[in-house]
Amino acid sequence: MSVPSFITVSPQRLSRIAAHCGAELVNVSGDPVIAAAGPIEATPPDGLTFLDNPKYLKFAAETAAAALFTSDRFAGKVPPRVAVLQHKNPYRAYATALSLLFPTAMRPEPVTGETGVSKHAYIAADAKVEAEVIVEAGAIIGRGAAIGRGARILANAVIGANVQIGRNTTVGVGASVQNAYVGDDVILHPGVRVGQDGFGFAMGAGGHLKIPQIGRVIIQDRVEIGANSTVDRGANRDTVIGEGTKIDNLVQIGHNVVIGRHCVIVGLAGIAGSATLGDFVVVAGQAGIVGHHKIGDGAQVGGGSGVKMDVPPGEKVIGYPAVPVREWLRMNRAVRALATGAGKGSEKPE
Repeated sequence: MSVPSFITVSPQRLSRIAAHCGAELVNVSGDPVIAAAGPIEATPPDGLTFLDNPKYLKFAAETAAAALFTSDRFAGKVPPRVAVLQHKNPYRAYATALSLLFPTAMRPEPVTGETGVSKHAYIAADAKVEAEVIVEAGAIIGRGAAIGRGARILANAVIGANVQIGRNTTVGVGASVQNAYVGDDVILHPGVRVGQDGFGFAMGAGGHLKIPQIGRVIIQDRVEIGANSTVDRGANRDTVIGEGTKIDNLVQIGHNVVIGRHCVIVGLAGIAGSATLGDFVVVAGQAGIVGHHKIGDGAQVGGGSGVKMDVPPGEKVIGYPAVPVREWLRMNRAVRALATGAGKGSEKPE
């Protein structure tokens, strides 16, 4: 049985890779062609890898890689048969090299391989579609929508009425976008839902009265949203996701939420309505942020935390309810001390 190759490789000379990444070549013999990549302990002979974590230094002597990114800290520990691409940030340089070797892996690829607009897609008569756009079979582009140059609307995706999709943006398989303006170079992975009703009800003894959600979603340039994540439209103002923010799979963004630039939100996190995140905020997996609270610039929320207060800029919080990390560590030490003390001298019951 043959092994299919899902990602197309673009082989490159080692010198080209070094120049592209701004790395210094060391231990070089000739100019080999690099046509693969992998982890240091299992790199193919014509492949590229990296060494940044001392935990993996033990694999350096045995790696089959043709070339390896590392810093000056570890360059002298790589065997002479392996070419070294020395860089102050090896992992980032390796990522840059991968984008050169595997350019089609940078965003979801068309399922059918078709170019242009499929005859099996539906595009409303008054929708505007710029040049070099791919619209795959089963996709729907609603009335008044606008799709920018180079965008990809993949199979069975739905673009709602009057939605605007920016240039070079990809809307993945089965995703839906309503009531939204989406910027350039955005990636919405399969199953993403943008612009549906926010969860808004006026509670009362006679039942829960639905509040019309009349806001929009604004997604700025270079945002990436993982598979099956949801971004609700605003209730009475816009839900906003700032430039360069990266959102993992299965994340819930509630109505009126404002997320700053270059934030990272990890899988299964939930951000409730009207919460505000500053720039460069990190929200780890399974964390929850209660509505109407503000997370300051550069703050970090630990995995599984429940944030029920404002978090100052630069603060690191963890726990449920979340507290500053130093306080959380003191609390845990105290609990361990109590548990250990309670166990000493206790007698086994008859």
